[in-house]
Amino acid sequence: MSSTIRTCLWFRDGRGQEAAAFYCSLIPGSRVETIFSGDAGHGAFSVINFSLGGVPYQILDAGPAFTLTEAVSISVATDDQSETDRLWAALTADGGEESVCGWLKDRYGVSWQVFPRRLTELTTSADKNVSAKAMAAMMKQRKIDIAEIEAAVRG
Repeated sequence: MSSTIRTCLWFRDGRGQEAAAFYCSLIPGSRVETIFSGDAGHGAFSVINFSLGGVPYQILDAGPAFTLTEAVSISVATDDQSETDRLWAALTADGGEESVCGWLKDRYGVSWQVFPRRLTELTTSADKNVSAKAMAAMMKQRKIDIAEIEAAVRG
C-alpha cells in the first residue's frame, strides 16, 4: 500500500500552525512537513501535515464547523517519570487542563494521554493481583505517578 494514513485534527481558531510547531518542539523526532493555506469559497483554511516521533498527523484549521473532543486523543508512552512530568507540564501550561488517569487537554483543546511505559507493564501483568492493584492506584491519579503505583502494587 502506498498511501499515507494520518489522524486529522480539526482546529477552528487559526492556531493550527502554532499548535503543530508546539507539539513538534515537545516530542523528539518530530517535524512540520507541509503547510498549505487557501480559500475554497467557504472561507480561509490551512492544512498542516506534521509527524510526532515519526507518527503522521494533520491539522485542518478551517473554522467553527467542528470542535475537538476527548473521544480522540494522542497517547504518549514515555520512557520514565521525568519525561512524563516534562510533557505533562508543557501540555497543561497556558490554559491546558488536567483530567484523570493520565489524561489532559492542552491549550488548543486536544486531548492527550501521557504515561510511563511501566504503567502498561503493571496494568497488563499476567499476575491479576498486580494488574488490579495497579489499575486501582491509577484510577486515583491525575498525572501518573509511577512510583506511587509501584508502591501500591507492593502493598
